[in-house]
Amino acid sequence: MEAHKPETVADLLANPEERVELIGGEIVRRPMARGEHASVQLRTGVELGPVDRDSGPGGWWIATEISVAYEPHECPTHDLAGWRKERMPGLPRGVVELMPDWVCEIVSPGHERKDTLTLFLLLQRHRVPYYWLIWPESRTLIAYQLDDEHYRVVATITEPSRIRVPPFDAVEMDLGYVFGE
Repeated sequence: MEAHKPETVADLLANPEERVELIGGEIVRRPMARGEHASVQLRTGVELGPVDRDSGPGGWWIATEISVAYEPHECPTHDLAGWRKERMPGLPRGVVELMPDWVCEIVSPGHERKDTLTLFLLLQRHRVPYYWLIWPESRTLIAYQLDDEHYRVVATITEPSRIRVPPFDAVEMDLGYVFGE
């Protein structure tokens, strides 16, 4: 019996399929895009728009559906990710190798384990300072911040309210708008 050889970022880039990512050395299909997911992703990006503009609080690049190569066998595609402009002077391009400063995943039914465990541990291991999880169905946002070597919850919001959540305290987000209310 032949041992399974973990796939690499090079294998991922050579793969002709769309909507795939590299998780744990395996090329896997991303969940089919659902309306709820797409709407929450777009609206979160809109609400965070001022941090991506020079005319606002600025200082960030925010990208959607962006692949980040953390390790030779780990290259997930994040729903949203952000880099401080002082660490990444130009707009992110291609598969990014610089760790983000913030990642946000919109949790899809049937894929909760990937977002709440697999990516959580990967991002924590690579010391990504902030990780948000958003559940469209339960209208919940949980924000984590790296504290030494481990994430701690800095916000759990379940009400459609106007909020300020690290690392984007300078921007007031309308969570009701994000959830389509």
